[in-house]
Amino acid sequence: MAIWIAVAVVVLAGAAFAVSRLKPAAPTVDASAVWPDTVKRGNMIRQVRGSTGTLTPREDSIELIPALTEATVVRIRVLPGTIVKPGTVLMDLAAPEVQQKLLDAQLQVKAAEADYRALQATLHSTLMDKKMAAAQVNADYTTDQLQAKTDEQLFHLGEISGIAYQKSKNTADQLEAQHKLSLQQLDMNEKNIEVQLSSAQAKIDQAKALLALYNKQNDALQVKATIEGEVDPLQVPVQVGMHVTAGQSVAEVVQLGKLKAALQIAETQARDITIGLPASIDTHNGVVPGHVTRIDPAVLNGTRTVDVVLDGALPAGAVKGLSVDGTIDLEHLNNVLYVGRPALGNENSTLSLFKEDPDHKGATRVQVKVGRQSVQYIQVLDGLKEGDTVILSDMSRYDNVDRIRLE
Repeated sequence: MAIWIAVAVVVLAGAAFAVSRLKPAAPTVDASAVWPDTVKRGNMIRQVRGSTGTLTPREDSIELIPALTEATVVRIRVLPGTIVKPGTVLMDLAAPEVQQKLLDAQLQVKAAEADYRALQATLHSTLMDKKMAAAQVNADYTTDQLQAKTDEQLFHLGEISGIAYQKSKNTADQLEAQHKLSLQQLDMNEKNIEVQLSSAQAKIDQAKALLALYNKQNDALQVKATIEGEVDPLQVPVQVGMHVTAGQSVAEVVQLGKLKAALQIAETQARDITIGLPASIDTHNGVVPGHVTRIDPAVLNGTRTVDVVLDGALPAGAVKGLSVDGTIDLEHLNNVLYVGRPALGNENSTLSLFKEDPDHKGATRVQVKVGRQSVQYIQVLDGLKEGDTVILSDMSRYDNVDRIRLE
């Protein structure tokens, strides 16, 4: 009996020791509650996603109409949201001083033109007198030249004395000098006329420019759209009776169809975005291709604004202010291992994931080295091979175990 008791004690002690050395049983996890994915090899598009974006007007589609002069709003013809065409009158302004300036400018143009005509007549009259005097000198010069030649011949024939011939020659030479001088004076007078008329014409041009300015200001009192689009509300609404200053915006028209997507991208992801990258904008009623045109350098609440111009036609119902999602293609990775992006973990790090058994009834923890990540996928560098199935769900509650059972 004592021997049997001793043997039983030894057996029980050994069993107790063996049980104490056993590891805890693997916890059971509902297989339908986890998110598995299979490791694949192929081409992976690296992307970033902006889940909060808005369709906004492009800068070249906005017409902001300012008041050209101080005026008072006397009538508003269209309200925000109205579709207008070029030439549509948006509102009427009143500025009595502009009317007075316009009238004064018209009178100044007429006065400048009258002064020009009077000066032109006076100068032409003076020029005619100069031409007549020059013509008389030219006639005397021609006559004396002929007389001098005749006297020269008579002198050689001995018909007249040398004194008579010399007198005739001196008279001809004197008239020749007067003739040249009269021609120079006539040329200078014509040039002087050109200068004076140019000065008078400049006054006319100045008066007309001022008239054109006041005409433009007067025409602008009837505020018109120059493009086809939709009247947009101003930050400071304009109302009847309001006094506006020169340069103050009184209306805004936005061209329909010229919209861009302003995506909010996390600062850590926006650093890899460059101008020109292709993008896809989901309007929730269709996907429109586009490309990146601007990256806002400012960071607000951990995000940066990335503008995407749409290259395709907008689907029905896509209007400014519509919430959209956007995906930007960063690069193409060819012939790489990749798997779905896990719920927890960052790119270029080592992740702890559960790899499922071939029969999918259990999973064992493995260390996986990953590289670049995209919206849906992450590159696998080490720890997994093609065809392996891993659990991508948040498994942080099982951090203290290395194996689980799937049922």
